[in-house]
Amino acid sequence: MTPLELTADRAGERLDQFLARSCPELTRSACQRLLEEGAVTLAGEPVKKNRKTVPGEVYTLALPDPEPLDAEPQDIPLSVVYEDADVIVVDKPVGMVVHPAPGHPDGTLVNALLYHCGKSLSGINGALRPGIVHRIDRDTSGLIIVAKNDAAHLSLAAQLQDHSLYREYHAVAVGSFREDRGTVSAPIGRHPVDRKKMAVDPKNGREAVTHWEVLERYPGYTYLQCRLETGRTHQIRVHLASLGHPLWGDVVYGAKKPVPGLAGQCLHAKKLTFTHPRTGELMTVECPLPDWFRSALERLRRL
Repeated sequence: MTPLELTADRAGERLDQFLARSCPELTRSACQRLLEEGAVTLAGEPVKKNRKTVPGEVYTLALPDPEPLDAEPQDIPLSVVYEDADVIVVDKPVGMVVHPAPGHPDGTLVNALLYHCGKSLSGINGALRPGIVHRIDRDTSGLIIVAKNDAAHLSLAAQLQDHSLYREYHAVAVGSFREDRGTVSAPIGRHPVDRKKMAVDPKNGREAVTHWEVLERYPGYTYLQCRLETGRTHQIRVHLASLGHPLWGDVVYGAKKPVPGLAGQCLHAKKLTFTHPRTGELMTVECPLPDWFRSALERLRRL
């Protein structure tokens, strides 16, 4: 078991919500299962799952040992932006799924990482998501940081929790923004009807904050820089759509037909800044826009 100490910062929060918020790599259902199994303790005693948090209380979460690895290594080319003994940062292409899931048993980033890194990936997230600290959508390109050992994983997860892991995206949204910059602070949860989608949900959603800034304006479109303060599923896509400005090419939250010439929605994870888990050095890595994204911008500049 890998112990992790988490300090409550809110009063009266459900424990599964607190755990999921504190450990972005764990799903709500996984947190509920850990509570039922007695893997969460307070002062050495298992915590009842109906307990509410008290600010300052320190809960110990005993993460299970890694399961036998089910995902298979595959010789899939990787665009490695940075790598050392603790972390690897990859520029993921559009169309690549991050980890195996129903409908995508192989050909994923995890399969490629297993071939590239061998056994040097953290095991906290289990058999199908080794090393995965955060995710980006299949049809989003750009940077994703992966942990190569458990200590690095816990450090990066803590940085995600306290919002010190800086993630900057470039995006093209439909429509014109009146302001030059702004912030969307709107909780996100599962869509009440379509469970494959997410939606702004003030009652049951989890805190979600996106900062945006206009980079260029075109007739009917806006080129944006977006900074994530939190990392909810589909966060930028949902937040911009909630403003009435869905991402160009987003067939889930915007127009239903693909845009000719676009490989996916116009969203690219361009920059990451993090504290190195071993050295404590503040590190920044960047990657260029993919060719299809640059070509799309040139099309808009000619309008």
